[in-house]
Amino acid sequence: MSTSGRRTRALTWLWGPAFVASVAYVDPGNVAANLTSGAQYGYRLVWVLVVANLIAMLVQYLSAKLGLVTGASLPQLLGQRMRTVPRWAFLLQAEVVAIATDLAEVIGGALALNILFGLPLLVGGLVVGAVSIGLLSVQSLRGEKTFEHVIIGLLVVIAVGFVAGLWFVDVRWDQAVAGLVPGFEGSHSVLLAASMLGATVMPHAIYAHSSLEVDRHGQVDDDRLPQLLKGTRVETAVAMVFAGAVNIAMLILAAAALPGVSGTDTIIGAHDALQQQLGPVVGVLFAVGLLASGLASTSVGAYAGATIIDGLLNVRVPIIVMRLITLVPALVILAVGVDATWALVMSQVVLSVGIPFALIPLVWLGRDAIMRRYRNTLALQIIAWLAVAVIVALNLALIWLTVS
Repeated sequence: MSTSGRRTRALTWLWGPAFVASVAYVDPGNVAANLTSGAQYGYRLVWVLVVANLIAMLVQYLSAKLGLVTGASLPQLLGQRMRTVPRWAFLLQAEVVAIATDLAEVIGGALALNILFGLPLLVGGLVVGAVSIGLLSVQSLRGEKTFEHVIIGLLVVIAVGFVAGLWFVDVRWDQAVAGLVPGFEGSHSVLLAASMLGATVMPHAIYAHSSLEVDRHGQVDDDRLPQLLKGTRVETAVAMVFAGAVNIAMLILAAAALPGVSGTDTIIGAHDALQQQLGPVVGVLFAVGLLASGLASTSVGAYAGATIIDGLLNVRVPIIVMRLITLVPALVILAVGVDATWALVMSQVVLSVGIPFALIPLVWLGRDAIMRRYRNTLALQIIAWLAVAVIVALNLALIWLTVS
């Protein structure tokens, strides 16, 4: 084997953090939007998911790079720079975002268990919480690599569950390729595109990715850093392409199997429509993928919540305790019978509020002296700020349209 081949193989053994972070991009909150887009507008909005994936790729690499170069997570770096009152205020909004994230994931998993086994949503939420505690215990007891392997395994299940239906439909690939050209079909398609693009980047994935790199590599020696950064660029690109492909596959599936079908704006409605059009096997696979999505996403969300507290306050909260803190609000909402779809929508609004607090410091620190000779180039910084402007503007628009 050549020297370059051995290096490439060695770097692949370092893969893991980006795939864990990519779970945020195939969580239950993305499912209904992708299927609704395909059902209502066919292949027209494929380009939106491509743009969203490119932005996600950039943002997640910047987060990973920050952790590798500085040996500290984004929350840790912010905690070192903030005075007491701003630090506590930042912590409050970040933990509210973590709770909102968990709300969407637990509800998604509970809906999957309701579809598969008829479990009441509250019971399903308890099961999701219990299983996620088990997943997080793997990290505590067996270390980062084992946890990463479990999450990657769930990612494979997610992909199979959400993509399997493509084998049962006649996809118009010429129209799918045409959908790569930016364009809209009326004002509602603009709103839907904004929801798909604006809600793609999740705050907890930004916090988590920098921390995952630190947990995996610690303080990296200067002689190893260039090679690690190269491997991380490749890993992040592969992980985001994987997540983006799953999202695009969902849209294409809906465009091919559910043209003009209503009711796909809810997870239950999307499942029922797929099952009616493509049969029970596809319906079961979809529900299994949804369950894996909820379990993986809620575990990563709890990890992010613990990372935020640890970084901002320098207080290490046991990850199982953090799991319970973020789980309780979701269970309360399920217990009081709040409409699941409404709760999911509101959780996305809260996440939209939290986006600027994670993105703006991330890009700002990319040119800080702490990055030494690895500071972002001017061109990369300009592109990053443009991406931030697009995402923040779309999320502000989503908040306005949702509450008005």
